Amino acid sequence: MKPDLFQAPDYFNLDELLTDEHKMVRDAAREWVKREVSPIIEEAAQKAEFPKSIIGGLAEIGAFGPYIPEEYGGAGLDQISYGLIMQEIERGDSGVRSTASVQSSLVMYPIFKYGTEEQKKKYLPKLASGEMMGCFGLTEPDYGSNPAGMVTNFKDKGDHYLLNGAKMWISNAPFADIAIVWAKNEEGRIHGLIVERGMEGFSTPETHNKWSLRASATGELIFDNVKVPKENLMPNKSGLGAPLGCLDSARFGIAWGAIGAAMDCYDTALRYSKERVQFDKPIGGKQLQQKKLAEMITEITKAQLMAWRLGVLRNEGKATSAQISMAKRNNVEMAINIAREARQILGGMGITGEYSIMRHMMNLESVITYEGTHDIHLLITGMDITGMPAF
Repeated sequence: MKPDLFQAPDYFNLDELLTDEHKMVRDAAREWVKREVSPIIEEAAQKAEFPKSIIGGLAEIGAFGPYIPEEYGGAGLDQISYGLIMQEIERGDSGVRSTASVQSSLVMYPIFKYGTEEQKKKYLPKLASGEMMGCFGLTEPDYGSNPAGMVTNFKDKGDHYLLNGAKMWISNAPFADIAIVWAKNEEGRIHGLIVERGMEGFSTPETHNKWSLRASATGELIFDNVKVPKENLMPNKSGLGAPLGCLDSARFGIAWGAIGAAMDCYDTALRYSKERVQFDKPIGGKQLQQKKLAEMITEITKAQLMAWRLGVLRNEGKATSAQISMAKRNNVEMAINIAREARQILGGMGITGEYSIMRHMMNLESVITYEGTHDIHLLITGMDITGMPAF
């Protein structure tokens, strides 16, 4: 097991833009990843197993609902703190960050924003502590980029709702205690329902044979005449804007998280370039390797500045969905390009589990597609600047 020697690049002194609390939160997450994630993550990925043993640690560093108020069990932190935690966790592994993102932005966030006071008190403290884990059911077998076409539906049966349908590509599904499920009522209006494990007709088969996010549990949600109590409907927002509001929060976290994966690949390649000798000198002294490394740190720095500014806008309540889309798309593309270049610097060693780069590269192939595909985010920017939707 190799020691985690990661040193975070900060070429433009961005730490000067962070508060002491930001740095304390980030450093706590960074040390936890070094201590608890790095030693086990390669084996977990090779075995395609989510390491459930880290759930308690994720809760302790505030990774579950960091911006949820303390009265509901959250840490009451700002958006930049949330981003920094996601950055550090994804530096360890995108799949682990996915687990935290889903719990925070796609489960706790909708309950906090759209739920009743009773729902908040019942679920949020247990979700914040990791005692309860959740998942988010929006994507369907036939409806990915077009969630408005969903066929999952519920009917009013007097004292309960009857839910039918299916969701797929659901992170945390195999072990989740609750699912935030988006379904259409009899008028075709989308609503969010809290579905609990154990409800008759609700099953969560696991998705196997993944080459990406192997240390993350992915599955389906199947609803076969599931009786959902009426008090489990989240009443404070309906329509497609409700789940999309959750996705804004999750995409913001991804924009930060991808930087973590990129930083890890860059740091690994930089260290390797100083140690690997060919033609009687370290390869870091060769022009082509310096070109790769110089371009990497430039792109990381640009992404860091974009994420920080987006965090400021989120804190002020000014960030638009289109701005979040741009940051998610740019930063994930940046990270996957850096992973590929870093792998080349390591040569054949870059494909082995002795280094993190190939695992990051495979993970980022999922990150570039989920929470809105790379192409859809491009079209969101296009629509925003022209006023004309192209999808």
